Amino acid sequence: MKPFVSVYGHVTVDQIVSVRRFPKEGTTEDLLTKTTTLGGTGTNIALMSASLGCPTAICAFVGNDFPAQYEKMMEDSGLIMDEFVHVDRYETSTAVVVNGPDLVQKVLFYQGPQGFADDLGIMLDKNASDSEYVHFCTGQPSYYIHVMENLVGPKVALDPAQESHRIWNSGNLTPALGMSDMLFCNDIEADTLKGYLGIGSIYDADVGMVVCTHGSKGSTARIGDGRFEVPLVNADRVVDATGAGDSYRAGFYTALYRGYPKEEALVLASSVASFVVEKVGALTNIPTWEQVVARAEPYMNEIA
Repeated sequence: MKPFVSVYGHVTVDQIVSVRRFPKEGTTEDLLTKTTTLGGTGTNIALMSASLGCPTAICAFVGNDFPAQYEKMMEDSGLIMDEFVHVDRYETSTAVVVNGPDLVQKVLFYQGPQGFADDLGIMLDKNASDSEYVHFCTGQPSYYIHVMENLVGPKVALDPAQESHRIWNSGNLTPALGMSDMLFCNDIEADTLKGYLGIGSIYDADVGMVVCTHGSKGSTARIGDGRFEVPLVNADRVVDATGAGDSYRAGFYTALYRGYPKEEALVLASSVASFVVEKVGALTNIPTWEQVVARAEPYMNEIA
């Protein structure tokens, strides 16, 4: 099966914990909850997309310590995994996600092999070359730029995510964006990225489509010369925001695969995210596509 979308990003083991308040220096706070889940931006986007019925390839490196039960979970989702590569030079990427008051998050992160992909000497570009869309999120920028240089045909999305602030810079963002068709970010990331690019608004970035998410306030998109607000699709309850943005991207690609125009695909993306926040973990509340469409339907006429 050819992938509709190929996703590059971290495959991570997440430790998600919650506290009443973040500890002050030299003090200790008890954890209220602790959950271990499969995570990582690459995994979250790719597995959600595949689970929703979109042919999706994951292009990523993990260590030989990657848990077998998580690999089976990925395989069972229908992911195309011939470019999911185990290496022995690094342990698997790990994230410790601390949820404090009002779902404010602080994260400790171990890059693992995806952050040092140049050192591995393995080029993962077969699935991307066969895809309609290629999504680059977290990982080593220089490696992703090299992959982009080899691509002819697919639409490319750049999504630096939380690494906007510490791995990307004006020197690598400019060439990567020059080979991209779409840019995804949130408000905090947008402030950093527009500084690198020397622009006053992230919507002035020189790509065909820019999507900026605003957490509980929905999202804004600029497609071509048209800019519009994408409504927030309400969840039944909000428990954990981990992976909400990643699931939004997965919903977008799945909607495109199913033939929706981009404007409606973004509303459906918001609908997918609304399910994810209802449980702890990015991949613990995967809806059916029918549920996604039903929840999104009342919001479709709000695109303005």
